[in-house]
Amino acid sequence: MSIAKKLVGQTAAYGLSSIVGRALNYLLVPIYTDVFLPEEYGVVSYLYAFVGFFNILFTYGMETAFFRFANAPGADKLTLYRQVLSLITGSSLLLSGILILLSGSIAGYIGYPDQQEYIIWLAIVLAVDAIVAIPFAWLRLQNKAIKFASIKLATILLTVGANLFFLVLCREIYEGTYLTQFQPLVKTIYNPAFGVGYIFLINLVANALQIPMLWKEFSLFRFEFNKELLRPMLVYAYPLLFMGLAGMVNEVIDRILLESWLPESFYPNMSNMAAVGVYSACYKLSIFMTLAIQAFRYAAEPFFFSQAQDKNSPQTFALVMKWFTIVCAFIFLFISVNLEDFILLLRSPAYREGMMVVPVLLLANLFLGVYYNLSVWFKLTDKTKYGTYISFGGAAITILFNLLLIPVLGYMGSAIATLICYFSMASICYVLGNRHYPIPYPIKNILSYIFLAIVLVWVALYVPIADFWLRHIFHLAICFLFAAIVWLRERGNFLKI
Repeated sequence: MSIAKKLVGQTAAYGLSSIVGRALNYLLVPIYTDVFLPEEYGVVSYLYAFVGFFNILFTYGMETAFFRFANAPGADKLTLYRQVLSLITGSSLLLSGILILLSGSIAGYIGYPDQQEYIIWLAIVLAVDAIVAIPFAWLRLQNKAIKFASIKLATILLTVGANLFFLVLCREIYEGTYLTQFQPLVKTIYNPAFGVGYIFLINLVANALQIPMLWKEFSLFRFEFNKELLRPMLVYAYPLLFMGLAGMVNEVIDRILLESWLPESFYPNMSNMAAVGVYSACYKLSIFMTLAIQAFRYAAEPFFFSQAQDKNSPQTFALVMKWFTIVCAFIFLFISVNLEDFILLLRSPAYREGMMVVPVLLLANLFLGVYYNLSVWFKLTDKTKYGTYISFGGAAITILFNLLLIPVLGYMGSAIATLICYFSMASICYVLGNRHYPIPYPIKNILSYIFLAIVLVWVALYVPIADFWLRHIFHLAICFLFAAIVWLRERGNFLKI
């Protein structure tokens, strides 16, 4: 129980930067959906879908490999840190340089020949993100959660503040809504024609400012390159690279396929790129599930490695899985039954047409979180190739069902494909884990909570109550019912934790 308490504490510490930061960052969604048309927002989502793939390529699994080898008995952590940072810095500068040289061709290939500068800025962002990932990993290894969270939060605050300044304050002064005395000054720094370019440029500046904030960690850096030391780390990491690329297929390929595979006449009132914008905006509403998963992962990865040698670790991992699932099931339930309130965060009604994909995507991300828990077995046993197989299987499922369902169901088809993918990955990982690294997961107990949440969501969505207040009281009662059932079944263990 003390070990579980330690994990909860670490999750809370690292989750501060993730949950609070992402919550602040989520303030941008109402701004973007108010300022930009779905088609314009679709361009941003489309380009960032490609960025997701390159993020994996730039780090190629070395962050996880660094944790794995730095936690080995007798490991020289500082030497490993310098070796990995040297490798990542060199490769990132090389890859970004290639992207910058080819930026014109890339912009033309993806259909935006006039936005070459977007590609250049994103190439720099990719290099910075990859390089600072290793100092951030060093902070996590040293359990410096406060500094980690502070820098992450500062970056988010800067990003949100700059977006508010340019896209709200400057835009409204420029349009003469208020503070018209500042119009001459604003017109020197703000150009409405720049549009979504502000999103990319602000991201570039905010990310680059992480380098001076991590200066102490960078001061430890010495360029070192030892092939013999790096070779086993690369061998460990390369399956994670392919696994990450396959995982990114599962996460973002739907945006790319929606733009190219959706029949032009499917949505009479919007273009394919606008449909990408609507789907992406609604996907953001599943961020509350993503926040919980990300906060957990920041703490769980080093935690699982550090507990690997403990004889009670299988029981600990099983306990963690159960409570993680309970929390995520409640998030899925609460957002789904109160969807009419959360959808108001999308300011323009044009974006709200896709609201029914949200419960499906929330459930899909719940199973993704389950998969992350289950994946501990192949990371601890150095059998990362199984993670690669599972991820590639999931990628194949994602592509197949997107191709099958998009022409029939539109962006709902993409949401269902995501759910099928993550459920399949979790199921396969559980079966393989039982063979190679048995962990006594209370699987029936876990599935019962997920099933209960699904049933309660179905009841809330399909029991019509016209009165606004009665409907909300009913939905809150459903959430309370779930919490009460959990308390009655788990109160003994809960009090111990």
